[in-house]
Amino acid sequence: MRYPIHHISKEYLQLLPVTAFEGEVIVVDKPEMVKDAIAYLRTQQTVGVDTEARPSFQRGIHYPTALVQIASHERCYLFRLTHIGMPEELAQLFANKKIRKVGLAFRDDINGLRRRRDFMPANCIDVQKIVPQYGILDLGLQKIFAICFGKKISKTQQLTNWENNHLTPEQARYASTDAWATLLIYEDLLQHEMLTQEEVVALMREEKERMIEHQQEVQDQRLREQGIEPPPHMTLEEREAHQAEKRREARKRKRQRATEKKKAASQKNNSKTKQ
Repeated sequence: MRYPIHHISKEYLQLLPVTAFEGEVIVVDKPEMVKDAIAYLRTQQTVGVDTEARPSFQRGIHYPTALVQIASHERCYLFRLTHIGMPEELAQLFANKKIRKVGLAFRDDINGLRRRRDFMPANCIDVQKIVPQYGILDLGLQKIFAICFGKKISKTQQLTNWENNHLTPEQARYASTDAWATLLIYEDLLQHEMLTQEEVVALMREEKERMIEHQQEVQDQRLREQGIEPPPHMTLEEREAHQAEKRREARKRKRQRATEKKKAASQKNNSKTKQ
């Protein structure tokens, strides 16, 4: 069985029913709570993972990971790293080869955790990297989940301050849902047929053509509003050939500048030698 759709629009996404994690949520904000949490997680074969940090609204400013969420089907632990640091037991869980950890854009999450306490990650799977193999071209958690299950998960708490002294019930439910959703997506993917590499390439090319066509329609509409007749559209092949020619011309100009610079330096050296 394959997924019937490969892409979902924002407009259609808004029409879907909202779902959320309904299991037990345990906030780990004291060091003495870590042992029991890790003991439970070690009994799981696969867990969903996500992290949160205080949002930054200034370029170049990033805050350390404040929260890491690890979910099974029945339970989600919220480790408040601003309260307990990055425990050694938690680092060992991410280094455990026997437990599969599933996340989205997982490399960024892992790097954030390693800045708190270094470890060698093992058996960590990034959903974003594997969904194209199943014909899913959207890479955001909301849209991937919608394609898999026909439901929408809320993102209303995404930009809240995760370093607050206390998590609100809404924050806790949101954080748990994201980790749980990655677990469900991964398990659903395994129930579907993978595409061949040729099919993936063709599908991605088709999606690229669709995006270009949409952009051209938007540009055409703007031009018509200004009383300008839009120029003829280029096909994807023509566009790629045009871009390739521009790259060749740019490389040619770069070589010419390098040659002229080398020649000028040589002439300067010869002039000094004669003096």
